[in-house]
Amino acid sequence: MGKIIAIANQKGGVGKTTTTINLAASLAMEGKRVLIVDADPQANATSGYGIDPRTLSSSIYECLVDNYPVRGTEVNTCVENLRLIGSRIDLAGAELELISKPDRERVLLRLLGEVKNDYDFILIDCSPSLGLITVNALTAADSVIIPVQAEYFALEGISKLLNTIRIIKSKLNPSLEIEGFLLTMYDARLRLANQIYEELKTHFGDMVFNTVIPRNIKLSEAPSHGLPAILYDPESRGATSHVMLAKEIIAKNK
Repeated sequence: MGKIIAIANQKGGVGKTTTTINLAASLAMEGKRVLIVDADPQANATSGYGIDPRTLSSSIYECLVDNYPVRGTEVNTCVENLRLIGSRIDLAGAELELISKPDRERVLLRLLGEVKNDYDFILIDCSPSLGLITVNALTAADSVIIPVQAEYFALEGISKLLNTIRIIKSKLNPSLEIEGFLLTMYDARLRLANQIYEELKTHFGDMVFNTVIPRNIKLSEAPSHGLPAILYDPESRGATSHVMLAKEIIAKNK
């Protein structure tokens, strides 16, 4: 039985999609069967693998709104063992179309239930909002990774996300856990970055991953080539840090 992990933070620009793309590739390189679900209308996880959203015959939108089966919507990526359910800009309208559906918060849970046994890990890249699609992702997930940017306003908004997680645990998904807080865009030379890491550790203890994701130009360049960093430049700090994160998650889930 696979594990479904949502990667969520309603704050934009914290590295959710970068984490999704590179963690998924690293898990697959470790021999795990992995599926990415691109649940963001911006479709950056889709284009980050060199897949043009306009060429997809079906996407997560059709699955959510038109009840397309997930099996058959998955597409192969450039990484062995790694498949993707793509997104398109029309996903932005799915929130309104889901409102009239019965049990609207559990649509994604039912869809992913069909394929959960096909994969070791299913990663859901969430949009920077706490709308109905993100609620669906958190309801479907076994756990959530919360990327936190190493900057002054990093901790702002975490309390809102944690409150949403508490509500979803109490009303929709009692088994939802926090997989971990992941510090991203980390620059060890900056005192502030180290202070934020210490503050996270003080507040959340073992829920903070030991691995931190550094600021790295190769991580920024790789998506424009349609590749995860581990294929674009396997020796880069961005690539190796995600391999360490994948190993940390695998060890945690043995």
